[in-house]
Amino acid sequence: MTNENEDQSNIKPKHFIQEAIDEDLKSGRFKRIHTRFPPEPNGYPHIGHAKAISINFEIAKEYGGLCNLRFDDTNPLAEETEYVNAIKEDIRWLGYDWEDREYYASDYFEQLYEYAVKLIKDGKAYVDSLSAEEMSEYRGPWNKPGKNSPYRGRSVEENLDLFERMRKGEFADGTHTLRAKIDMASPNMNLRDPAMYRILKAHHHRTGDAWCIYPTYDWAHGEGDSIEGISHSLCSMEFENHRLLYDWFVEQLGIHHPRQMEFSRLNLTCTVMSKRRLVKLVQDRHVRGWDDPRMPTLRGMRRRGYTPEAIRHLCEIAGVTKTPSTLQMSVLENCLREDLNKRVLRKMAVLHPLRVVIENYPEGKVEELDAVNNPEDAGAGTRKIPFSRVIYIEQDDFMQHPPKEFFRLAPEREVRLRYAYFIQCNRVIQDRQGNITELRCTYDPETRGGQAPDGRKVKATIHWVSADHAVDAEVRLYDNLFSKEDPDDFPEGKDFIVNLNPKSLEILKNCKLELSLASATVGERFQFERLGYFCVDPDSSAQRLVFNRTVTLRDTWAKTRKG
Repeated sequence: MTNENEDQSNIKPKHFIQEAIDEDLKSGRFKRIHTRFPPEPNGYPHIGHAKAISINFEIAKEYGGLCNLRFDDTNPLAEETEYVNAIKEDIRWLGYDWEDREYYASDYFEQLYEYAVKLIKDGKAYVDSLSAEEMSEYRGPWNKPGKNSPYRGRSVEENLDLFERMRKGEFADGTHTLRAKIDMASPNMNLRDPAMYRILKAHHHRTGDAWCIYPTYDWAHGEGDSIEGISHSLCSMEFENHRLLYDWFVEQLGIHHPRQMEFSRLNLTCTVMSKRRLVKLVQDRHVRGWDDPRMPTLRGMRRRGYTPEAIRHLCEIAGVTKTPSTLQMSVLENCLREDLNKRVLRKMAVLHPLRVVIENYPEGKVEELDAVNNPEDAGAGTRKIPFSRVIYIEQDDFMQHPPKEFFRLAPEREVRLRYAYFIQCNRVIQDRQGNITELRCTYDPETRGGQAPDGRKVKATIHWVSADHAVDAEVRLYDNLFSKEDPDDFPEGKDFIVNLNPKSLEILKNCKLELSLASATVGERFQFERLGYFCVDPDSSAQRLVFNRTVTLRDTWAKTRKG
């Protein structure tokens, strides 16, 4: 018999946007749901954008509606086709498809111009000849009324003439600006006669040199939504104070009126989401580029080995609320571990190799041992790994003078080699500086598979790689890009750059990987046993593999490694 209470408890409560949409459909305000994701093509999308992408596409999917992709390409000085292509690729990688609904604000430049002419004719817009500095001064501080521009009283005829001549290119950049005529005393700064058009003689990535005046983001944004018949304009919270302006524009024009709702942004510790700051990191070469695995860009995270499933899961955890919050980076990392643990194959790799000679193992002999590919997935099966007289182990899996709590390899002590045998260290070889260069060990041939017939136990199991069959590789160990949880916490007179983590990247050149990894391809992900999750980097070549550490194993391993 079904327990009704249990069924109800499994129903996920609706967030405020879903509740509003339900009411809008019930009341008949909208007959169908149509959302959009409206990026500006002036940089690569980051994980903060992933939340906005997810919300817009998932809402449309849930209600059987549509979601457009519209590029708000109103600033030719900062926009490039490179960014357009990157945004499209990253959205598809996240698992979303806008089908044939790819639009641009530049598609509507002529319509926006005609809308502006209408507002001029209706006495709701005027051409201002104040400089940018003067305009800011006239706008005033937020807690005091602004004052009207001396050009606010121009006649409709003069405004129409000047606006047409602006379009024809008769004036220099910054000479005139078209502004909406709203209220210079409004407590909402966005309503103090905001700019609609500025003169900008710049080449546009789509329209070329056809225009020398460009609409502002605030003017084009709401009208683009209206033209496309968007029902719900879902934005992050920084647009809340702009909503009254968007409403004013569509109401004055008498056109379709979408409903705008705002949600909190996705913020993470130890990184920055400001596009301006990301640009600075790239341009000043603090990182290798937009796809640097330390960057919060989707391109960088993909290169590091993140999965779209893990990022979508993080967006679910963040939820849809209006309350600002910052998630710990560990939350994202746990989403990734949970996903990768289920899907990726296990391999053995030695990042800091220490040579071990098993003196009683026959020279020239090679055994093939069975290793489990993924204990979380029985269908993943097993693989063969070669074992021989000389192997590599991790340097920190051996201590010559171990403390009491250290249980791994030490002189006269046995450990288990993963999938192989018990070995005991008998002799330590050192160079003239006292550095340990090699261990001489013996093995117990009766312990193949890791069990002793006499029932004796060992307290540690370590991984290894056969020296004669090892694949050489470079491994890049990534850590947080910033050493502080809040990169904005910096001394007066400095900027966020002072909080860059000097240890965010460590490059290991002499790593030894098990033979099966020789055929690994770019983008493939693996768990290196006891070390973490790793991904094949595009810098790899036929001569040398390069791996990025995606994320370490769970924090519990930090305790295990001590013993």
